[in-house]
Amino acid sequence: MASNTIVERVAADLSKYPPFDVLEPAVVQDLASSLSIHYHEEGEMIFRKGDTLREAAFMVMKGAVRLFDSMDDEEILVDLCDEGDIFGVRAIFGGSSYVLSAQVAEESLIYEMPAEKIRGLIAASNAVSMFFAGEFAKSMQVMERSLTNAFDQRKLRYSEQSCRSFLEHETLEVKPVANVITCSPDITIREAAKIMSDCNIGSILVVSADNHPLGIITDTDLRKKVVAQPGSVKEQPVRDIMSSPVYTITGRKTVADMVMLMVKTKLRHFCITEDGTVNSPLQGIISEHDIITSEGNNPAVIMKEIMAADQVGQLKVERDKAEHLLRIYIGQDVAVHFISNIITEINDALIVKAIGLSIASLEKEGWLLPDTPFCWLSLGSEGRKEQLLRTDQDNALLYLDPPEYLKAEVQASFVALGRKVTSILEQSGFALCPAEVMASNDEWCQPVSVWKKYFSRWILTPEPKALMNATIFFDFRPVYGDASLAADLKKGIFEELARGRGFLEFFAKNALQNPPPLGFFRNFLVEKSRDHANEFDIKSRAMMPLSDAARVLAYEQRIPDYLSTVERYHRLADLLLPEKDLCLEAAAAYEFLMRLRVVNGLDQGSSGRYIKPESLNKIDRQMLRNVFTTIGQVQKTLNMRFQLDYIRD
Repeated sequence: MASNTIVERVAADLSKYPPFDVLEPAVVQDLASSLSIHYHEEGEMIFRKGDTLREAAFMVMKGAVRLFDSMDDEEILVDLCDEGDIFGVRAIFGGSSYVLSAQVAEESLIYEMPAEKIRGLIAASNAVSMFFAGEFAKSMQVMERSLTNAFDQRKLRYSEQSCRSFLEHETLEVKPVANVITCSPDITIREAAKIMSDCNIGSILVVSADNHPLGIITDTDLRKKVVAQPGSVKEQPVRDIMSSPVYTITGRKTVADMVMLMVKTKLRHFCITEDGTVNSPLQGIISEHDIITSEGNNPAVIMKEIMAADQVGQLKVERDKAEHLLRIYIGQDVAVHFISNIITEINDALIVKAIGLSIASLEKEGWLLPDTPFCWLSLGSEGRKEQLLRTDQDNALLYLDPPEYLKAEVQASFVALGRKVTSILEQSGFALCPAEVMASNDEWCQPVSVWKKYFSRWILTPEPKALMNATIFFDFRPVYGDASLAADLKKGIFEELARGRGFLEFFAKNALQNPPPLGFFRNFLVEKSRDHANEFDIKSRAMMPLSDAARVLAYEQRIPDYLSTVERYHRLADLLLPEKDLCLEAAAAYEFLMRLRVVNGLDQGSSGRYIKPESLNKIDRQMLRNVFTTIGQVQKTLNMRFQLDYIRD
C-alpha cells in the first residue's frame, strides 16, 4: 500500500460489507494493508474458466462483474457481482482452476485479497467462517461440482440433456419493474442525475410525451459521457447522452428467454411495451439484476438472501422459494443427485443462519455462550443429505469436554442454544421431532466423552433400542462449528466397531426387517392402519431397506465421509468389486424412490411417505417392481456377507 491514508480508506470500505463489518478495526486494517487495488475497464476479463487459480479472492468495490459459464459456445450467466460482493473464492477452499469466467460488466474498482489472509480470518472468526461457508463460496462450488458430476456420471438415469434443460428451458417468468422512473428528453443531464440519485436507481428511461421509450441513461453513461469528459456538459439535455434506441420486448418472458436475450444482445436493460416496439407505451423494464434474482429462482440468490436475513420470518420465505425451485427441477427431470445437493446446501445455510440468529438472541438476553468448541449435527435423512421436503427435525449438538466444575453451566448454555435453533427451524417449516431427537433435549446435547459412551453402549450391547438409535444417530453430519469434533466421534465409533464386531451382524439383520414389498399376486403391500389404509409406505417398505443396507456396509468398510445413500452405494461400488453392479443398481433405485416420494409429497402437500398405488402410472409401477427386485438382491447379499442365518433373533 502506498500510504496509511489509503489503508485507512480501504479499511473503511471493507467495514461496510459482511463479513468484515463484524471484525475488530485492527483486524480489518491488517487485511486492508495486505490487499491490492486494481482498476478494470468494461469488458475486461479478470479470469477465464480453466485458468489456474490465483492466490487471491476478489471484492467489487465499485462497478460490477459478470460470472458466466459456457455451453455449446453460448454464455450462460450465473451471477452478477456488484459493490460489496466477493468472487473467485475457490482459491480459499482448494481446487486447481476456475470453473466460471469473470468479466467486468462496467468500469470497476476491484480489491484483490490474499487467500492466505482470508484463511487466517476463517480460522480465527466464527462470523467469517460462517459467511464463507454459507455464502456463495460454498453454494457455487457445490452447484458447479454437482452439475459436472451430473454430466459425467454414466450410471445416472437422467442424461446430460436433462441437466442442460434446467438451465436452457427454465419456465419461470421474470417479473419486470412496473413503476419505472422516467424523464423527458429535454431535461438537463444534471436534473436526470439528481432524479437517479434521489430515487437510488442505476438507470432512467427517457420517454416521449405519449410515454413511448426514446432512450436510456445509466450510471455508466454518466461516468463515461459526463464525468470523464473535459468541460461541463451537465446543463445539456439528456437526449445528447442517452443510449438510443432502447431494446423493446413484450411481457411474460421466462428466465431462459431473458438469459438468451442478454447473451445475444450483450445488453443489460430491456423495455417492455404494449406491442414490443418503441412505437407503443412503456409498461415496465427488466434489468440483468431482475433476471438473476427473479423470484429467487437462482439457488445462489436464495443462499445469499438466507445469509443476509436478520428476521426469522425471512428464513421461511426463502425456504418456500427453495420448495418452488424443487418443484421446477422435478418438473424438468433434473437429476436427483443434483437436486439433493442444492437443497441440502440451502437447508444447511438455513441452519447456519438459525444458529447465528440464536447466538445473537442469547447475547441480547445477557447469556454468553461458553468459549467451548462445539458442533451442530444433522441426523437421519438430513444427515444423509436427503431431506428434500420439510419433514421433522433430527439434530444434536456435541461439544468439547469442559472442566468438571463447568459441566452443568456449559450444558445449560448449549441446551438453551438448541432450543432457540430448533424453534427457528420449526418456524421455517421443519416440524419438531415427536421423539425429541433434537439438540434442545439435554440427552442429545452432550460433550464428546458422553457421545462416545452412547455409541459404545449401542455397539457393545445391540438391543432393539440401540438398533433403533443406530438408524438415526449413525447418519450424523457436521453442519456448523468445529467439524473435528465430529471426525473424532466417527473415529471412536470405528474403534468400537473393531472391538465389537457382533454389532454389525445385528445391524445387518435389523436391515432385513423389511423384505421386498410384493405379495403372492405381485400386488403392493399396503398399510392397514386407519390413517393410511390402502396406501403404500414408500419410506419403510422401499427406501429404508436400501438406506439401512448402505449404512451397514459403509460402516463395515470404515468410510469416514458423510455421504448420502446414493453416494454410499457409489463408493461401495469402488470398494466391493464383486458387488459393483448391484451397488450401482441400488444407487439408481434409491434415486428413483427419492424422486417418486418428492413428486408425491409436492402433489399431496405432505412428506410424500404414503402413496396411493392407483395414482401411479404403468411405468412407475413397473419401475417399482424392478426396485423391489434390487432390494431383494441387496438383502440376499447382506444376508450372505454377514451369515445372518446363523444369528438367533
